[in-house]
Amino acid sequence: MNNIEPEMEKPIIIIEERPESEPNQGPGEVPVINVERSDPKPSPQPVRTHRRRFWVAGGALVAVLGCISVWAIWRYYRDYVNIGVPVSVSSNENISKLQAPVDQSVQPEVTVRYDSVLGVAMNIYAMQGLRAEISMHEPDTADMDVYLYSRCADYHKDFSIIGDMVIGGEEIETAESNRKGYFAADQDNFVIGIARDNKVKQYAMENGGCFFRQYILLSDRTIPRSFYLHGKVERRAFGRMANDKIYYIATLHKETMWDFADALREYGFVDAIYITGGYDYSFYRSADGSRHDISDPARYPHKYPGHVPWVVFRRR
Repeated sequence: MNNIEPEMEKPIIIIEERPESEPNQGPGEVPVINVERSDPKPSPQPVRTHRRRFWVAGGALVAVLGCISVWAIWRYYRDYVNIGVPVSVSSNENISKLQAPVDQSVQPEVTVRYDSVLGVAMNIYAMQGLRAEISMHEPDTADMDVYLYSRCADYHKDFSIIGDMVIGGEEIETAESNRKGYFAADQDNFVIGIARDNKVKQYAMENGGCFFRQYILLSDRTIPRSFYLHGKVERRAFGRMANDKIYYIATLHKETMWDFADALREYGFVDAIYITGGYDYSFYRSADGSRHDISDPARYPHKYPGHVPWVVFRRR
């Protein structure tokens, strides 16, 4: 077998001679020899495709993260910063109301009025001569000082309270919440309100008062744009009229949050906050001391004693 040598690249030799007229050319001048290749290789060009892909992918990732950040900020603003409804009474005004003197001569009493508004049947309880407190123990129906009580705040499965709560000046729970309505009590006065700030809560802590948060039903006669609770169940609420009187309201049938709020507005309430546990037992006491059941007496006592927060109205 013959070994065939690969054909080698043959250089091209070019001999240049200087013209005779070129100055300083002496005799025997050595000619200039240039060697060139027949197929000079082109200079390599940098490959930038992978860099372009990297920057495109990075830009897309930044855009996605930017969109997520904008969405998260918007949700936080909507749920925790912007209430979305006008506020009729400021926190400072409610603190002044808590500090106002009361007429101790008013006799304790709860009166009830039935009404049906926009197809929502409800009992409306007017309270006078009473002070409010929050208790983790359901009142005894035989306690003659108790004139009305109700569930107030919600709780998790581990019985931790949802939202802020103060009992007797002690902070029981503090947590970010989309519940911007509140109930507060100090000595002989109690108020409801709507606020982002914690001024009223701080006042309750410093003065041995009570405080809890709940959902807004009405704020300055305005219904929130959406509710977090859906479906139909028995509903309860605290409502404030334009004359500053606070009422306890309970529906007789299962209602949606929107229908309940709309009925409260139509009835004439300015502000209203939701009260949970519309199916739980409670009662009110009339001026003659008689006890009248609210809801089914078979639900008394509550199945989770010592874990459920109650708002209790007692004689002053």
